[in-house]
Parts: sequence; C-alpha cells; structure tokens
Amino acid sequence: MRTTLLPAFLRAARFAAAVALAFGASAAVPAIAPLAAAPDFTLHTMNGPNLRLQEQRGRVVMVNFWATWCGPCRQEMPQLNRLYEKYHAAGFVLLGVNVDDDTRKAAEVAGKLGVTFPVLLDTDKAVSKLYELSTMPSTVIIDRDGKVRYVHRGYLTGYEDNYEKQIRELLK
Repeated sequence: MRTTLLPAFLRAARFAAAVALAFGASAAVPAIAPLAAAPDFTLHTMNGPNLRLQEQRGRVVMVNFWATWCGPCRQEMPQLNRLYEKYHAAGFVLLGVNVDDDTRKAAEVAGKLGVTFPVLLDTDKAVSKLYELSTMPSTVIIDRDGKVRYVHRGYLTGYEDNYEKQIRELLK
C-alpha cells in the first residue's frame, strides 16, 4: 500500500508546487507596467552631480537605457538628441542611462554622437535591474505625474516618429 501512496503523494505535492508557482508568477507586477508609478532612482551624471528621477515631476521624462556596445543604441542617440532639443523648452526631459562598466568609453561615445541631454551612469546595473531590462536599448516615457505611460524595447529606424507623437501627447 505504501508504494502506491507515495507516488500519489508526490504527484499531489508537485501539482501544489506548480499551482503555487503559477499563481506567484501571475501575481507579480512588472516594475515598469504602464500607468504604474515609475520606480525612483538617483544616479551620477556624466558631468558629476547626482540626478534623481523624482525631482523631474511636472515634466515629461524619457529614460533611455543604452550601452556603447549596442549598435541600435548608437543609431538611436542622434534621433533622441533631436527630440530633446526640440521639446526641452516645453517641459520634456531626456535621461540617457548608460549601463557600461567603463564610464570613459560612455563619455567618449556620447561626445562623438553630439549628445546634449544628461547621461546618467548605471555602472552597477541597479537601475537597469529595477526597470527589469531585457533589451538594449530600452526606453520608458513617463508622464508629468511620474507614471509610466510607454515602454519601448529595442530600436528600429522610424521609432522616433512614435516617440515624438507620444511626447507631444503628454506635453499637452
């Protein structure tokens, strides 16, 4: 009798564990879900001082995660810079969060690309983990109230047109 009960018990235990895992996974809320509050962070800027996301409330904020080794990131940067320069006076902030270990290389690439928006340094990847990054580049657009409105993963030519439409909508 024990030989038949033990497999049934193991099957029941495995089933219960699977249900618990499935429930836990479905109950998890991503850190950057649209309409959720954007996770706050503070990072050093490439120029030295710290910058805190929460201090940008009242502005439309684009947070763009990038790396020097990422080709699409380098391709996207001049387009992002154009948006920054066009809408900055209207209350738009663009924060480029670089995830490289070598901050000198990040500064070199940003300089070559003519970046004028603030570049923040996430060398320990804490903010990247907070925002659950899985793709480079990743872009999060946050409204004036500090809520995530749009999340973009990756970059292809033409994405900047969609970014611009979303920025204009949130600036109204």
